[in-house]
Amino acid sequence: MKRLLGPLALAVIAALAGHFLVLQQAPSFIMDRALVMLEQRGIPLHGFQLAERMTPETQSVVRPSPDLAYSACRFDFDEAPDGIKVRMAATPDYASLSFFDANTNNFLTLRGEGETRETILLPPGSAEPPEGSAVSPTTRGVILIRRLAPTQEAYDAVAAIAAGDACETI
Repeated sequence: MKRLLGPLALAVIAALAGHFLVLQQAPSFIMDRALVMLEQRGIPLHGFQLAERMTPETQSVVRPSPDLAYSACRFDFDEAPDGIKVRMAATPDYASLSFFDANTNNFLTLRGEGETRETILLPPGSAEPPEGSAVSPTTRGVILIRRLAPTQEAYDAVAAIAAGDACETI
């Protein structure tokens, strides 16, 4: 039995090291895959694109809410060193503007509440961000707008409103 303690301890240490390595690396791996998939779907870098209306036929791996319309914008500060100007056009119903870093963390969310929301997103390490701006914790990520659109008619109205969204380099 004494001869098994060494290999058993090594196995436990290896299992714990593997567990913590996966916990450490999984978020950035998942976001890398998400950014590649968004690019393959035609989501522009520094530009919003409204996704198709969510139905059982349009849902893929992640099950988005069929009651919401989604617009996404990828950002990369290697291509926008001075920052990104983001605007969510006013929507009469529920709307939110969410920012996700390269580790899948939601670092900022703004509610629409019937008004246009604008902010400047600055690269990591930016000193003293001006009021109304935010600093991204990573150089890459995704900005997501979600709006209530439970019917085709509501989705069509959101599509017209989404034309006023902006995600552009400064």
